[in-house]
Amino acid sequence: MTRTTDEPPIAVTADTTSTAESTGTTGTTAISEAELLIGGMTCASCAARVEKKLNRMDGVTATVNYATEKAKVSYPAGIQVADLIATVVKTGYTATEPAPAEPAPQATAAAPEDPELTGYRRRVTVSALLAVPVVLLSMIPALQFDNWQWLALTLAAPVVVWGGLPFHRAAFTNARHGAATMDTLISMGTLAAFGWSLWALFLGDAGMSGMRDDFEFTVARVDGASQIYLEVAAGVVTFILLGRYLEARAKRRAGAALRALMELGAKDVTVLRDGREMRVPVDRLAVGDRFVVRPGEKIATDGTVVEGTSAVDASMLTGESVPVDVTVGDAVTGATVNAGGRLVVEVTRIGADTRLARMAKLVEDAQNGKAEVQRLADRISAVFVPTVIVLAVATFGAWLGVTGDTVAAFTAAVAVLIIACPCALGLATPTALMVGTGRGAQLGILIKGPEVLESTRRVDTVVLDKTGTVTTGRMTLQKVYAAEGEDEEQVLRLAGAVEHASEHPVARAVAQGAEERFGRLPEVTGFENVPGRGVHGRVEGRDVAVGRLFDALPTGLARAREEAERDGRTAVVVGWDGVARGVVAVADAVKETSAEAVRELRALGLAPVLLTGDNRTVAEAVADAVGIDQVIAEVLPEDKVEAVRRLQREGRCVAMVGDGVNDAAALATADLGLALGTGTDAAIEAGDLTLVRGDLRVAADAIRLSRKTLATIKGNLVWAFGYNVAALPLAAAGLLNPMIAGAAMAFSSVFVVTNSLRLRTFR
Repeated sequence: MTRTTDEPPIAVTADTTSTAESTGTTGTTAISEAELLIGGMTCASCAARVEKKLNRMDGVTATVNYATEKAKVSYPAGIQVADLIATVVKTGYTATEPAPAEPAPQATAAAPEDPELTGYRRRVTVSALLAVPVVLLSMIPALQFDNWQWLALTLAAPVVVWGGLPFHRAAFTNARHGAATMDTLISMGTLAAFGWSLWALFLGDAGMSGMRDDFEFTVARVDGASQIYLEVAAGVVTFILLGRYLEARAKRRAGAALRALMELGAKDVTVLRDGREMRVPVDRLAVGDRFVVRPGEKIATDGTVVEGTSAVDASMLTGESVPVDVTVGDAVTGATVNAGGRLVVEVTRIGADTRLARMAKLVEDAQNGKAEVQRLADRISAVFVPTVIVLAVATFGAWLGVTGDTVAAFTAAVAVLIIACPCALGLATPTALMVGTGRGAQLGILIKGPEVLESTRRVDTVVLDKTGTVTTGRMTLQKVYAAEGEDEEQVLRLAGAVEHASEHPVARAVAQGAEERFGRLPEVTGFENVPGRGVHGRVEGRDVAVGRLFDALPTGLARAREEAERDGRTAVVVGWDGVARGVVAVADAVKETSAEAVRELRALGLAPVLLTGDNRTVAEAVADAVGIDQVIAEVLPEDKVEAVRRLQREGRCVAMVGDGVNDAAALATADLGLALGTGTDAAIEAGDLTLVRGDLRVAADAIRLSRKTLATIKGNLVWAFGYNVAALPLAAAGLLNPMIAGAAMAFSSVFVVTNSLRLRTFR
């Protein structure tokens, strides 16, 4: 039978980051891992370029995530982190190793302002104040006074030069490295519009007093020498700056759940040193230290209670609102809140080994990963920008050849450059992953990586381990039968008194049931354990025996024992003074929420299967109680893998939910492994999804959240692809004014990020 541990739920150990390189082996070559913070990326094309350059290094495997601005790199011996950084710098971007983790700021301290957000907000504000009059003057002839165009030039120049400086700088840097990104498109489009306007103002007729202009939503044929595009140059820069600002702010909100998780821990702690209480920072704790937790305080780190009883609120980690009672010997988790009495806790884990740190690391690794659909988007983005530049040149040539109108040709070409920026493609997957995994962490659902999402869509069968998953994993008292003329309470009280001296799981269940009903139990003398048969001792002047120590039973008790065993319960006979007086039935109780969880899994289209090493009678009783039709029982631990494979050979896509050491191999074999966080580290390590709570209903929540995250990713990609596919022909056909194109492009990215943020409301 599967056995669970009393260990607290532990998140999956994540791969090592750049600050502590991990070494494995591939053949005879040592492989290390590093994480780099990449600066200067402005779109998915940038991320694709950095990734491509790193992957060209011998033996290097890299993944660059535009949304998190991080690169995860595996590299062989002989290559240093400095070499990786140098390669990124040569590509035109910056790279640094993450700084060592510092203690989280005090809760009362104000969060530092993001410099990226501050910079964008300043540029957006100034650019908008200058660009709005230019746009209004250009679009509304009634507002145009004599020489208005020179005022428009005065206002537009700072917007194009200073407001658009990030785009121009990035485009120049990329050009030096022979590359083109969306900044290239923006810079070329706005500078072309501004340059044309300067030519028309100083060398053409547009600078003459009394000149009037009219705004067209489509390409119009006019005299090129009198046409200016100041509203396009200023408007596009402002719209795209606004889009970048909203995008950066949304990305920050998308990662808020992870930041909140990492900042949950206590900042300082009352530690016991030489019998005295001292207040010290949490990072000064060592394994074996003992610290005091008063009511209302956070538990500083993972440990074991050595003094006191209380209730612990773990809702910020598990999403479970009901506090859990703890007493001496129970494990507690850092960042949870002591809701009751005073506790003294002995430290068992500190720093990066704590459950909180490992949860945060798991979530961060998942956010840094890439789904297969995102890899497709990255490949498209890598060739998209050069293709668009060629298309813009072709558009200009086609218009010029067909119409002979230079202005119309120029306007259409600029619209093509501006409408095509592929930023929405680069944001479609990572923003949804950031929000989905962050929300999952808040609800006690840890998703290992983006590839897991695809598995949740295909799964049609869910295999449930019985003990510790569907059931509580511990024996509990179920029923007491008394012989005719005997009192049930007396049978249980005397049985509980004798069993209290035994450590057997059945004995503990009987003793605990008796204690819950009667409180303090009578003293036992002359206690003796008869191996394989039971126990006996003297209680209140009676020789009490519990177990299989009676050869003959009255008809009523024999029938009661058969009934209990038929229901999958373990029955023990209780008697005194040589006469059997009753039967006590115990069983591994079904969790209260398991039946509801099975119904929810069925509602998701999954066929539940109960898998256990227990006997078939017990297994079928549990299956009937929760509504499962298919039972695979009496399976040895090593045969659980074969049971999963057999279902897969039948053409099923199998999810496995388990918690024990003997479930680990089956979890790894299944198409989707869901490990209960109340189980063993081995099971959690093997799972694809970790359910921090031991509640089986969370399995249904995890699959729903994963499917919803995947649906959001696909919706984002459909929008991003569809937008470019539809908008490019419109721009090339002259049906879009460049300024309208700029606004549409900027807000396509905002739409994608905002759509991802809807996952924050998942319940």
